[in-house]
Amino acid sequence: MDVREIKKLISLMNENGLARLEVEEEGKRYLLEKEGAASTGGTPVFVGGAPAGVATPVPPTVPVSQAPPAETAPAEAAQRPEDTVTFNSPMVGTLYRAPTPDTESFVQVGDKVEPDSVLCLIEAMKVFNEIKAETSGTIVETLADNGEAVEYNQPLFLIKP
Repeated sequence: MDVREIKKLISLMNENGLARLEVEEEGKRYLLEKEGAASTGGTPVFVGGAPAGVATPVPPTVPVSQAPPAETAPAEAAQRPEDTVTFNSPMVGTLYRAPTPDTESFVQVGDKVEPDSVLCLIEAMKVFNEIKAETSGTIVETLADNGEAVEYNQPLFLIKP
């Protein structure tokens, strides 16, 4: 099957409102599936052929609009002072910089911290976990905002020992 034939099949799908089209030709199966089709959760799936009777592997794909952002850690690290330590998130969850919405943050830029100082709370599965500094030093920069979803090992604070 060549590109012109595939384009004709796509036109056929568009004209008839089809989300999925499977064609068998000369012992090969071709599957065309539009973005938004129920079985894929909205991602384009596969255009290709395999011998009839053989399961066609459908590789996982991520639409360009939902692709994760490019890694920026090396660029960010180059801009940070060399004499600082990055404090990373020990878990996945929602970061809260204060114990309640109407109180001050646990720490501000310029605050001195000790290993037992609470830097923030991270809510995971409706449990609020106190995150402690685990080191002595001064807060140089906060890298995550209040209410932000954070990932495991995501930089949260810069601390100067």
